[in-house]
Amino acid sequence: MGQYRKQRTDGRSVTLEVSAGLAAANDRFREASTIERTLALVGDRWTILVLRAAFRGIRRFDDFCADLGIARPILTARLRKLVDAGLMTKELYQQHPPRYDYKLTTAGTALSPAIVALVRWGDEHLSSTRPSTILVHAPCGTELEQGFWCVTCATTFGPGAIRGVPPEPDR
Repeated sequence: MGQYRKQRTDGRSVTLEVSAGLAAANDRFREASTIERTLALVGDRWTILVLRAAFRGIRRFDDFCADLGIARPILTARLRKLVDAGLMTKELYQQHPPRYDYKLTTAGTALSPAIVALVRWGDEHLSSTRPSTILVHAPCGTELEQGFWCVTCATTFGPGAIRGVPPEPDR
């Protein structure tokens, strides 16, 4: 096992456990790509499913358990990881016994396009049946089309029009 330590914007820090393969060498891991660090945080099955449930409006521990069929200790660990990483908040809604709502933060909500892309990809490439749910724009009911948008050209485009370039140096 290896660890990645991240300082949050609220001043707290979070330590993420990652597999030995991902953290093969400490120096290598310190310079791990953002995709590796992202997957270390949200890349396991249960974490993705907890996030998907939260996007569907589930907020309470027992509701997550019922919806996902997840064991309580696994859910506890995943919610703790998501709260510690700043992707969800934990808010007390009942004192005796203590009960909490788990809500997505701005950082957690920002994962929505990635989760939607995974769902849509799975529906298109892994399913032999029609999707059980169609994602639509809530105000008008139009089916979602997901894509890339260039603000300069005011146009959508596909993955073939993307290239990586180094960032501008800091001044």
